Amino acid sequence: MRYVGAGTIVTVAVLLVGQSHCRAADEIEQPPIQYSQSTPENRVSKLAVQLAAGESRLEYDQRVGYLAALLEALDVPIESQMLVFSKTSLQRHRISPRTPRAIYFSDDVYVGYCRSGDVLEISAVDPQLGAVFYTLDQKDTGQVQLSRQTDNCLLCHSSSRTEGVPGHLARSMFVDSSGQPIFSAGSYSVDHTTPLEQRWGGWYVTGTHGNQRHLGNMIVRGRKVEGDVDNTKGQNVVELSDRLSLDTYLAPHSDIVALMVLEHQTLVHNCITKANYTARQALLYEREMNRALGEPPGHRFDSTSRRIQSAGDDLVEALLFVDEAKLTGAIRGTSGYAEKFTGLGPHDSQGRSLRDFDLEKRLFKYPCSYVIYSQAFDALPREMLDYVWQRLWDVLVQQSDEVQFAHLSNEDRQAIVDILRATKPELPDYWREAKDSATQAEPD
Repeated sequence: MRYVGAGTIVTVAVLLVGQSHCRAADEIEQPPIQYSQSTPENRVSKLAVQLAAGESRLEYDQRVGYLAALLEALDVPIESQMLVFSKTSLQRHRISPRTPRAIYFSDDVYVGYCRSGDVLEISAVDPQLGAVFYTLDQKDTGQVQLSRQTDNCLLCHSSSRTEGVPGHLARSMFVDSSGQPIFSAGSYSVDHTTPLEQRWGGWYVTGTHGNQRHLGNMIVRGRKVEGDVDNTKGQNVVELSDRLSLDTYLAPHSDIVALMVLEHQTLVHNCITKANYTARQALLYEREMNRALGEPPGHRFDSTSRRIQSAGDDLVEALLFVDEAKLTGAIRGTSGYAEKFTGLGPHDSQGRSLRDFDLEKRLFKYPCSYVIYSQAFDALPREMLDYVWQRLWDVLVQQSDEVQFAHLSNEDRQAIVDILRATKPELPDYWREAKDSATQAEPD
């Protein structure tokens, strides 16, 4: 979300983001997307309707406002709490190392909370629109209303950092004692491909990770970052009470495992939205060209296929953790998030799940994203979904020897196929009918 009332550096940064946003916004507001005019259909929009009709209500708490009630209503676990102290969101004036912003998330909802904040910031993953943003007034007026936001949030959440579509992002940067980012020192967009040593600048991080290093829990004194920074005191931190008062937060954690899951999830969600938008836009353009050129309905242009394939390939690579940063030691969180997340399943007859963690060499034991179960994935246009399933078949069953998938062992591929066959009802028929297994198949 945009920076408000910032200094020169932040103002310039917003202007640059705003320019790319304007170009993206022009496109997403045109058919077939029509982002702002379209009616969302997601978990938050459904709750908004229920609240407006009096079918649901949220209890107000003097300590955290509507936060706890909202998380319960949206089924967002408190264990997912992460604390970010960089001034990089809508309520930047509320954020500092002593008063970080808390973020909570589930598979399809994100909630932001600031101590003494004016609003709760909420975003939902909409199957057709991608990220849709809302606010909820934190005043105890007796009238709880979720309000959709279509302008300010998109300044940062619909740019090159989110694949040019309304999406989510995580950033790592050097931050001074007031919470102000030091942009001159650079920053990193973070997902599962980012090395740990570049992650979590401006975030609190609780958990252990051995000798691996990261930028979390670090406050830069002054406004200059020169050479290698010493963040020894920021490593393997398991509690935060000596750094801030935790009385106005729901939990004392900023769990390292939750952070890693969030960074993976946002990448895949953005790729799904990009695949959705690309296919819909390409197919609309093709229909218009067919009419203009007198071609029969359904005539396929090579350009349409190429656009679908390009976005589909990016999605497949994100789903299969291509270029995932390797871990060199065990990762352990502090909040119980890992156990909560794993228990959600679904599991096959052997008890295996795409939510099973590894956390020693990589994030997950079976490197295929659990986001494949999402409504957003299933809602992809048929042409895109067919292409993605075929690519996954080629890689996992036909043993594609493309170099980007070399990280997948035969055992990985077989386990993923078995789990999907047992837990994904929407699999294409040829996945279920085939007798060959991934371990039996020979590369072409």
